[in-house]
Amino acid sequence: MIDPAIPLIILAVLFVAIALSAIRIVPQARAYNIERFGRYTRTLNPGLNFIVPGVDRVNTKFDLREHVFTSRPQPVITEDNLVVNIDTVLYYQITQPKAAAYEVANFLQAIDQLTVTTLRNVIGSMDLEKTLTSREEINTRLRGVLDDTTGKWGIRVNRVEIKAIDPPPTIKEAMEKQMRADRDKRAAILHAEGERQSRILKAEGARQQAILEAQGDQQAAILRADGEAKAVERVFQAVHANNADAKLLAYKYLETLPSLAQGEGNTFWVIPGELTEAVKNVSHAFAGDSAETKPSTEKDGRESERGPAEITGPDPAQSASAQAAVDAAEQAEKAVADARDDVRRAGARTGSVPESREEP
Repeated sequence: MIDPAIPLIILAVLFVAIALSAIRIVPQARAYNIERFGRYTRTLNPGLNFIVPGVDRVNTKFDLREHVFTSRPQPVITEDNLVVNIDTVLYYQITQPKAAAYEVANFLQAIDQLTVTTLRNVIGSMDLEKTLTSREEINTRLRGVLDDTTGKWGIRVNRVEIKAIDPPPTIKEAMEKQMRADRDKRAAILHAEGERQSRILKAEGARQQAILEAQGDQQAAILRADGEAKAVERVFQAVHANNADAKLLAYKYLETLPSLAQGEGNTFWVIPGELTEAVKNVSHAFAGDSAETKPSTEKDGRESERGPAEITGPDPAQSASAQAAVDAAEQAEKAVADARDDVRRAGARTGSVPESREEP
């Protein structure tokens, strides 16, 4: 006999199973599409949801977070007929689970193909150089086209980025050569500019140095000329103030003659023609004083006949002056003779015959 509790247990188990199958817990940032007898009825939101067991079923489950989709490198022809491979990165998010499930069969493939066709349209209107430097423009145009098309699929394209643009190897090599040439050109220009600035600065420094040296030489010449002028003026004033006579001038003239023979390399020197005349003038000048003493003596003798007179001798100062003049003349002649002998000996040692002549 069957225990009446067994059917109750079976019914309880069936009820629990049916109740559990009617409960659907949806995680956060997820969405489930529910179909009833194959027809879309509603979308379950995150949290605790109930469905009719055996009637309702979950058709598709979507993740509502932002997704990243990386496409394969796609060959694209530029305006100047160069083939480049472009990698793109797509950031998208499902905003309408119903449209994403029922408006397009495979939205990822659709987005990939739409990205390729849009890239070919955009890159086809640009040359290679503009393509490499217009990434922001390409990204903006891609996002605009994808946003307009994927909006009805319940997908929002947040951002499109070009990961890489790879030109052909030959183009890469040519670009590298061009970049090296540009860098070499800039380096040469900078080097030439530096050399130019350096030469300008050196020339400016040399000019300033020459100006300063010329100014210094000018000031030195002016000072020397002023000193010589003052020296000549003082000598002239001293001569006129002391009233120098011919004796003193002749003696000073003779005093400078020995300096003519000075110098180690003198092989030619000139004896002034006035030397003999100057010696004679000095001798006569001082001898004249002695001559003047004789008439005075005779006069004194005549006066002695007339009467007694004081006998006076020659003035000792005048006699000393006359003797000094004679000695100076003799020394001058001797110095001239010695100078001539020194010159001849120097010429004999060097092998050249020195010349000495008197000026007329």
